[in-house]
Amino acid sequence: MCGITGWVDWSKNLSKNKETLKAMTDAIEHRGPDAEGFWLKDHAALGHRRLIVIDPEGGAQPMVYQIGEDHIALTYNGELYNYLELRDELLAKGHDIKTNSDTEVLLHAYLEWDTDCIRHFNGIFAFGIWDERQDRLMLGRDHLGVKPLFFAEREGQIIFGSEIKSLLSHPDVEPEVDTEGLAEVFGLGPMRTPGKAVFKGIQEVRAGHFMTFSENNSSDEKYWMLKSKEHTDDVETTVNTIRELLEDTVKRQLIADKPLVTMLSGGLDSSGLTAMAGKEFREDSKALSTYSIDFVNSEADFEEDFLRRDLDEPWVNRVSEHVGTNHTSIVLDSDKLVDHLLVPMRARDLPGVGEIETSLYLLFTEMKKDATVALSGESADEVFSGYPWFHQEEYLDADIFPWLMNLGNMGGILKDDIQEKLQLKQYQKERYQEALEEIPELEGETGMEAKQRRMSYMFITRFLPFMLDRKDRASMMTGFEVRVPFCDYRLVEYLWNIPYEMKRIDDIEKGILRRAFADYLPEDVRYRKKSAYPSTKDDEYLQRVQRWMLNVLDDPDSPILSLIKEDVVREIAEGRHPGIDGSRAKGLLDYLLQINAWLKEYQIRINL
Repeated sequence: MCGITGWVDWSKNLSKNKETLKAMTDAIEHRGPDAEGFWLKDHAALGHRRLIVIDPEGGAQPMVYQIGEDHIALTYNGELYNYLELRDELLAKGHDIKTNSDTEVLLHAYLEWDTDCIRHFNGIFAFGIWDERQDRLMLGRDHLGVKPLFFAEREGQIIFGSEIKSLLSHPDVEPEVDTEGLAEVFGLGPMRTPGKAVFKGIQEVRAGHFMTFSENNSSDEKYWMLKSKEHTDDVETTVNTIRELLEDTVKRQLIADKPLVTMLSGGLDSSGLTAMAGKEFREDSKALSTYSIDFVNSEADFEEDFLRRDLDEPWVNRVSEHVGTNHTSIVLDSDKLVDHLLVPMRARDLPGVGEIETSLYLLFTEMKKDATVALSGESADEVFSGYPWFHQEEYLDADIFPWLMNLGNMGGILKDDIQEKLQLKQYQKERYQEALEEIPELEGETGMEAKQRRMSYMFITRFLPFMLDRKDRASMMTGFEVRVPFCDYRLVEYLWNIPYEMKRIDDIEKGILRRAFADYLPEDVRYRKKSAYPSTKDDEYLQRVQRWMLNVLDDPDSPILSLIKEDVVREIAEGRHPGIDGSRAKGLLDYLLQINAWLKEYQIRINL
């Protein structure tokens, strides 16, 4: 995994602009702490920060191929899990591939198939290719959007990078937010609209898309999409297909020249992947290492609720013993969580979900001490329809995204004139309607099944990107790569058309996945009820963020004061608000503290 950046200007010679390119590249040094690279020539400048995972000697970037006097230059972030097959295919076609890196395979795939190369890839990737033969830039992103890629168009220039901070390091990109940007922040929270980056004039290459830019035109092409068709496989065939796809995916994603581990929560998803990976390790006479997260006094503080049924650690130990892993539990306290609250915001360049993101970052920080790569169970709930909302009429019939119904109305804390300008409820409905219009409906499907298909689309295309953003930024902030086998596009395509009732076979969420893991996990682990990502229940955490918020309110220079009703937020921070307390208060204060720091640290100009 790496960080990429660069820009193209058809009206200028950029070969002398290394200082700007280096600033853009330095901004994402954390994504690639092992090496840096630059390529500047005429109208293009490409930068790269490298995290070495495969082929330490042969994968240096930007990678350049020369045809006559023309150069084709690549800066690339990600992994191609089918690169060995592609390498063989390209060699058979006469390509001279000198290294063992997937980077060179990607470059030669472009030389062979031009922009259609992206249709040959199975992996997680974001890349930029400058082709001097056509004076054209190509930007491409993987099927589900695991790897990030942002761009800005400025007066005949295209400026791009893995993270927004890289673009903001270019002198022509200013940190400005307009009405739509603030509506994203307060109306949708961290679950951004695909393609939007909150900052005015900065956009995101959408998942499953590639874009091309030349001097006089540009194009945006969707190369992959979900297609609806009748699922004709019986239950046994479906179970076997899921198992075979996961086995193949895990095997591919274990390829690395650096130490690889897995994340283990004791839940179905991470446990199943750990068991599959552990089997591969044992066959190679190795022991797999696993990591989990816990909190000080978690057992004493635990309270069962709708999202969290029981503690993870007993199940973590059960799975670790069953698979035979070397397990490490990372235990965090409230002080560490609060002290690092703003780090994920700086990683994301946008406010996030607070303590839940902070703990993930701290977990990766510890894992990085022993490894460079990890497998994660992320996205199984989204692609297997594992959330309770899939069978609850209240959410299936809503006119906004279901997760927003649980967050409450952020507009209530905004000043009246800001509320009037942002129109948050209307903004939420419009973004939801846009998503509805994209859905590939199945002809003849009606009633509950049609509603569940719509819900599935929302989670795959609107909620999952947030989860992937969270994991990418939290891990790459520490120079650590996390792979997500459940995001293999072949698996997602297959699952898309499985009826919800079959996914929920045995009257339990993700029942079909539980059956697929039958040969890998004990029955009690397979049928453990879903429990959400853990969160601290320590009262000290809430008290500390309350005090922090009060300090923000008492500082007349706090930029957030121009947006919020101070009296309402003060009530929340003092624990006096009649409707917002406990975990809701904690989440809201986490978010507001991040917004204030974001506005201040990034020196954002608000233009309403």
